[in-house]
This record gives sequence, structure tokens and C-alpha cells, in this order.
Amino acid sequence: MLEVSLDPAAMYQVLLGVLKARGKVMTAYSGGVDSTLLAVAARNALGKDFAPAAIADSPSLPRHELEAARELAARHDIQLHTVQTDEISDHSYQQNDSDRCYFCKTHLYKSIKELALQMDIPFIACGTNHDDLSDYRPGQMAADQAQVIAPLIEAKLGKQQVRVLARFLGLANWDKPSSPCLASRVPYGTPVTIERLDRIERAENILRSLGFRQFRVRHHEQLARIELPLSQVNHLLDDDIRVQIINELKKIGYLRITLDLEGFRSGSGNDQLGTSNTLKGGMGKP
Repeated sequence: MLEVSLDPAAMYQVLLGVLKARGKVMTAYSGGVDSTLLAVAARNALGKDFAPAAIADSPSLPRHELEAARELAARHDIQLHTVQTDEISDHSYQQNDSDRCYFCKTHLYKSIKELALQMDIPFIACGTNHDDLSDYRPGQMAADQAQVIAPLIEAKLGKQQVRVLARFLGLANWDKPSSPCLASRVPYGTPVTIERLDRIERAENILRSLGFRQFRVRHHEQLARIELPLSQVNHLLDDDIRVQIINELKKIGYLRITLDLEGFRSGSGNDQLGTSNTLKGGMGKP
């Protein structure tokens, strides 16, 4: 088991040391707390020109997440580049098997690697943390194949330590909930299409506009299954809020809107895999 240290100054020095040893690093950046911490630490350890970051823009990334990530990078003076990825045109990605993330991350790291080579940056770094090693993450295979480094793992930082350190550094997203890509709302076996991703994004924007912060809208064709923390269920069941959600989600094509009685569970998209699945790796819980 990872020995937990919550001394932020000491943790930060370890992370800076890991990054300084590389000289030049490009962070695969998403705007989540892990990759933001990594990008900020790399910029502070190596300087702006030697520690750029790259964010992938694709139909599976919500527009509000892209804009928030860009604003956060600008706030911390990070040299941010946007790369366009084309996983949506890859049949292996579209068919949405349990290894979907592998194909997504393969396209991601291919695009970032091309950019890094153009900029003479020898290392690509991802925000995988030490706790992720025990989770189902098929994208980690893609990272390994692309020789992507994981400085947070090298510094022995788990999720709790990442948040402590992010707060210590004044990162605005230090307590931001995990926010995997929109494709994670589509059940395995249902093809990922731009139309499905667009409907999911519009549905989640509706809930966000009503004040919900941590949730998923799981897409089951004509049925939308809403996952919320149980503490927010009463807010959703307020008559005005409930009716507004029903009406707005029906406008975008859902015929049935349900509430998952188990509540919000990060990674619940993997429930259908059962216990026999042995794949490992990845970059975010569905």
C-alpha cells in the first residue's frame, strides 16, 4: 500500500525533482486536477518554454471543459497547444468495446508526440496518479506503447495527495470532481457517434445550468439515466426542477428520463464488464 504523506512542501519538492531530471516535458493536459497539477509543476520546474502542455480537442470533450481548461492554463502562464484528434473516425473506437480508451489514447498520444517532436520536446507526461494503478484503465497500454511518463506515479502521489498539493499551490480546480470524456456515458457495445455525444453534452449542460455539480447522464438511446450524489436527489425531485429536466431532455430526443437509485458512482460505466475482465490501464473513470 502507498505510504501517504500529506506534507505539501515535501511532496512538491519530490515532484519538481522528477520533472527537473527530464529537462523538457510536454504535459498531456485535460484541465482535470491531475494534469493541471502536473502542468503547473512542470512549468515551475522547467520554465514556460521547456514545459508546454497540449490539450486534445475532439467531439468527446465538452465545450465548457475545453474553455475552462484554457482559462486555467492561461492563469498559470502555461504555454498551451490544442491538437485535433480523430479517434471518432476510427472503427475500433466507434464500436465501443471495453478497450475503447486504448484507441482514444492511442490517437491522443500520436497527435501530441508529433507536436512534441516539432518542438524538440523529448518527453510526454500524463497525469496518471498512483491510485490509478489499481483501476481498470485500458488507456494505460497506449501510454506505455507511446513511452509516456507518469511523474505523479514516480513521485508516489495518489489522488488525496494530488488534491492536497493542488490546494497548496492555489489551483482553482483542486476539488474538481472527475470528469471523463462524453463517450464514457455510452454503454459498451453501443457505437460512439457524434450525434450521441452531442445529445449527452446538451443533456448535461441542462443539469449544470440548474446548479448540479457532480453527475452523469448515461445514454441508453431513448432513455436518459441520471446519476447524482444521493445528497442532491431532493433538489432534483423538487417539482419545478424535475419538470424542467423532463421537458428539456425530451426536447433533445430522450423519451424517458430516469434517476439511478444507486446514486453517482465514478466508474459505474464499467459495471457491465463484471469481474472476469482482466484488461488494465487507462486515463479516467467512465
